[in-house]
This record gives sequence, C-alpha cells and structure tokens, in this order.
Amino acid sequence: MGFWKDVWYGPSTEGNAIEQRDTALPSDPSTALEVPVRSTSNRSVTTGDALGLSAVYRAISIYAIASKQLSVDVFRGSTAIDAPAFIKRPDVNDSFPAFIEQSVVSLALNGNAYWLVSRDAQNRVTNLEVFNPLDVLIETNTRGKPIRYSYMGTDYKPSDIRHLKLLRVPGNVKGLGPIQAAQADLRGALDTATYATNWFETSGVPNGYLKTDTPLNADDAALLKDQWHKSVKGGTTAVLDSGLTYTPIYLSPKDAQFIESQNWNKTQIATLFGIPLRMMLATVEGNSMTYANLQDEKLQLVEFGLMGYLTEIETAFSELLPGSQKAKFNLEAFLRVDTAARYASYKTAIEAGFLEVDEVRAIEGLDPLNVKDVADANAPV
Repeated sequence: MGFWKDVWYGPSTEGNAIEQRDTALPSDPSTALEVPVRSTSNRSVTTGDALGLSAVYRAISIYAIASKQLSVDVFRGSTAIDAPAFIKRPDVNDSFPAFIEQSVVSLALNGNAYWLVSRDAQNRVTNLEVFNPLDVLIETNTRGKPIRYSYMGTDYKPSDIRHLKLLRVPGNVKGLGPIQAAQADLRGALDTATYATNWFETSGVPNGYLKTDTPLNADDAALLKDQWHKSVKGGTTAVLDSGLTYTPIYLSPKDAQFIESQNWNKTQIATLFGIPLRMMLATVEGNSMTYANLQDEKLQLVEFGLMGYLTEIETAFSELLPGSQKAKFNLEAFLRVDTAARYASYKTAIEAGFLEVDEVRAIEGLDPLNVKDVADANAPV
C-alpha cells in the first residue's frame, strides 16, 4: 500500500485509520507521549482531524514545499565530494524530492519519521524507504531503548531503521510533534470551524420574521408561516395580507465567517509550527510588506522552523555515510536575494578570495567553466 494512500484514507474496515493506529501504537506507556486535552470535547485531535484545518495543512505544506526544493551536498571535512547514490536518490522507487517531502511531513504530522535501510553484502547502503509512522510499533527494553521495530507485520532490528524525531523528551522513545503537543489549541480551532459551518442550520437564529399588529392565534400564525415558506421555496412572488411585513435578519459576511476567531486560530497554529504569520496568509495589521520583511521572515522560517526538520535528515544521512563524511542541505538557492545584490556579493567574495568562479556557478546551479573560460572570466577588463 502506498505511503500517502494509507495516510489519507486508511483501510475501510478501520474507519479513519489515521486515528485508529495513532492511539494504538505502543503497548508500553513509556513509549508514548500523552498530552491532556482541555476541551469541551473529550476526543483527541488526530492527524486526520488536524489536516482538516486549512491553517495546519498550510503550515505543513510550507515545510514540505521548502524542503523538497533543496539539494544535499556531502563533505569530507570542509571539502565537497561526490554524493553516493543513496543520497542522490534515497529510494530507487521514488524521486529525491518525494523522499524528503515524506520525511518532513511524517515529522510534522507525527513527530517521528522512520527509514528502512537496505544494504548490500559489503554493508553499503543501497536504498532507503520512508515508512508510514502510524504503522510503526516499537518494543523497548527496561531502560526504554528500542530493541525491535515492527511495520505491517514485519519485525526489524534497530540497525535496520533510522528513527528521526522532531522533539526529544527524556524518557520517551518517540518524538513529540506539534499536533500531539497542542491538543487543546487544535481542538479549539476545530470547534470554531465546526460552529461556523453549522451556524445557519443549528444556531437557532431565524432568517427573518413576519410581523403584524393584528392579533393571531396559533393556527393562523402557523398557516401564514407555511404559506410564506411555500412561496419562498417555490420562487414565486409572496403576497402578504393581514398587515404582515417581513423583516430579514442579516448576518454580515464578517460575522458569518467568524473572521476574528479564525484569524486567532491561524495565529495560534502559525506559532505552533514556527511559521511567520504572513506566510500563513493571515491578516497582519499595522505592518507594511517590504522586501526586507520578506527576507527576514524567510530567514526566520529557516533558522527557527525548517532547520528542526532538516537537521534530523542531515544527521540521519550522515550516520549512514562512511567515515567522517557529512551530509548538508544546500540552502543557498532558497535564501538567495535579488539578482543584482546576489551578483554583487559574489563579486566581492571572488575578489576577497572566499569563492572561486566555479563555486559561484555551482551555487547558481550551473556547470563549471573550463580552464580557459575561468582565465578569461578573471582577466582584467
């Protein structure tokens, strides 16, 4: 079964499989993190529930889209070397961006990501596969250390699995994700969304009222009301007698959408995931958008949000590389400034000896020049 098909839909016999498996993972209480839910509803907010909130989907997609744009470089010391095949394409059955996206989304949704590591006879890594984190069971020893991972009925040794964690809490074998940590905030957002959706059907507020100065008994009132409903539903012209007047009750679009409450929820979710509010497409009053704002917010997103995910992936890759080799995401393209400023900084770096022309071309995604081109490029004008 495909990774995403099972995450989104799950087996029909389980209803929403996301929720079912999420609550049934570890048999040992020490392997699970439980955050009390303070809400009018006693039901926990599952990953499926949370993804039904547009702000949560937006937050996770921001990390997924940002991360899968990046490439991974391999270094021996400070020298860049050619990356092995399992870094260039971790899963032979999927693309590199898809592998990174699935890893980041697993961490964002569940706080954990699991890679199955396949090796050849020489113990060299040949393939990595991202498991659905909701189907992974962990058996621990008396000290809380993993001794076996189980996935879809198959057992694996800890050496066969790379376990990535978003937030490590001492004493817990699993990582803690935003959705698992902020149950009360997410339940409040879900309650608000449900209330707004059901307002016109269940709020008890009528669409309008009929009024007359003539005294009416219950039967006359019911008859007039029925006649009014029939004329409105039939699309015909309503004729009012007995001095009746109809007054509609208007709910402004602002009130109907509960804009303030929804913006507040979006702010809470942006805070939860560590994403600048403008990137969540929320209303930010009192601030004007400038180029400097955009650059600062992009840097803020990387430093205090995205790096939490990327560092886990970098570390997992590095632990699979031989010797002292290290894997590192190349963030240059993602953080690049406008063309004129970028070229000016390159020129300064080349003149100061910090960069070579081919290094600049590599940052820009261009092939290296040949020796003659390099000499011509550095020759005085």
